[in-house]
Amino acid sequence: MRKTWLLGFGFFSISIGWSLYNGFVPFFLDNYIASTALIGFLMTIDNYIALFLQPYIGQKSDRTHTRFGRRMPYLLIGIPMAALFFALIPFHTSLLTLIVFMVCMNLSMAIFRSPTIALMPDITPEPMRTKANGIINFMGGCGAILAFSAGSFLFHLDESFPFLLVSALFLFALWVVYKNIKEDRDAISFTVTTAHKFNYKKELSNQTLFLLAAIFFWFISIQGMEALFTLYGVNELGLSKSASAFSLAFFSLTFVASAIPCGLLGAKYGKKKMIVIGIIGLTIVFLLLNWVDSVFFLRTLLLIGGMFWACININAYPFIISTGSKGSYGARTGLYYLVSSLAAIISPPVLGLLIDIFGFGILFFAAAVSMLAALACMLKVKDREGGLVKEIEDLGK
Repeated sequence: MRKTWLLGFGFFSISIGWSLYNGFVPFFLDNYIASTALIGFLMTIDNYIALFLQPYIGQKSDRTHTRFGRRMPYLLIGIPMAALFFALIPFHTSLLTLIVFMVCMNLSMAIFRSPTIALMPDITPEPMRTKANGIINFMGGCGAILAFSAGSFLFHLDESFPFLLVSALFLFALWVVYKNIKEDRDAISFTVTTAHKFNYKKELSNQTLFLLAAIFFWFISIQGMEALFTLYGVNELGLSKSASAFSLAFFSLTFVASAIPCGLLGAKYGKKKMIVIGIIGLTIVFLLLNWVDSVFFLRTLLLIGGMFWACININAYPFIISTGSKGSYGARTGLYYLVSSLAAIISPPVLGLLIDIFGFGILFFAAAVSMLAALACMLKVKDREGGLVKEIEDLGK
């Protein structure tokens, strides 16, 4: 598990980057654009290219072989580029330069995101993956808390400070992962996974497709909520920009506290059960958020919501990995991020358009409806993961 904690620094950098991006970039766009729908669109236009890059790079990393390993070359290229363009975002001089920096940053993130996450199943036996995913998401949640708490404070002092800090953390995380994880030494069945090519017709069973659909719908809910929440807090609840962003830290707080326990519970009682519990609980929380009349009530519900989000998110990635062969970890990681990127593209502009038509009060109703669609898809997924038995038998040989 020591390697998993160290790998968590990679996920830490990804999480803190996205949290700050979603929390503060809308304010930069708001200086130029009046339409919430257009802001939502511009928050995701860069993901169109990443939508195609992530599954391609994930699959390509399955078959990459260098002296640095399969996944590491993508980290060594992508992370420094992401650090550079992330630092440049607050120094934009026009809407055009802002969009250019946003696109370049997201393309850089797409280069290393799938390979970074695919390292987890590479170095972790299947029975331990929900716990391992809990650990790396614990690190990611710490990044989100740092982004919305310390980031809010720094943003209040100077809008560039949190972006410069995250750029430095990107580089520090890369150094930690590079110095401590050696793929040829730490990866399980290294020669086996490099020999396989992803067969989409064979690997994409009905179970996998329903699971991908569920992932899509719950990310529609979460991505839209996170991208537009800060504007919701300012316009609907009358909060300051920093107080609105800080409120999201409460959602991340219980996500962090629940990450490892949810991984253990998923290993003991089943990934699907924990995901279904999380979807139902988060749907109820989103519905209740429509009757928020105080900051205390808002942050209390966000605390509860973070716990249910952990039930979903901690168990989802190990679930999608377990439905396929050992030679498909990178490709399945890419598919996981393909559907989440697709949700990121669709959700903010669609929810933004609904807000333009009906007002900010529609935000959490729409999020709840999307969660119900995810629940319908999850109920079609079988309880037992398709590749689990064979994988455990292989590990025992």
